[in-house]
Amino acid sequence: MPHPPLPSTQSAVFAVEAMAARHGREVRASHDIGRDRTFAGLVGADAAAGGSEPDAIPHEALLEIAGRPAISVRLFVHDEAVVTVDDIAFDVPRDSVPAFLHSVWSGLVHVKQRAFPPSCTLIVTVPGEPGYREAVTRLQLSPWLAGLIR
Repeated sequence: MPHPPLPSTQSAVFAVEAMAARHGREVRASHDIGRDRTFAGLVGADAAAGGSEPDAIPHEALLEIAGRPAISVRLFVHDEAVVTVDDIAFDVPRDSVPAFLHSVWSGLVHVKQRAFPPSCTLIVTVPGEPGYREAVTRLQLSPWLAGLIR
């Protein structure tokens, strides 16, 4: 199932805020705007604007979402996002971030544990997409994550 396109950082912020409100969560946002405040500004003016829009102003945002599990979303200039769920970071395409968050809050998440070799993997299932998987160490296993072990 294709997700609606989120062409800008601000559109992604609005989409995440709407999804959080739908699930009764509060969002605190901080914005970095301009070449002097964003990571894209560090790599040069042409790279920050993709080379085609020299007058574009880079915009990045950090969204911290209240509730359990602890979630933060870092939106970057080039359609990239990092969603951190209980200290486990996932690289998620910007257009998929609202669906990813909906999956977490809807219970489409679990921890797969193997006995040999010993390992844990946090899996977030987004309908219509391959599952997002990240390794979890024993030190990262919070009470919320431990409750999701299969």
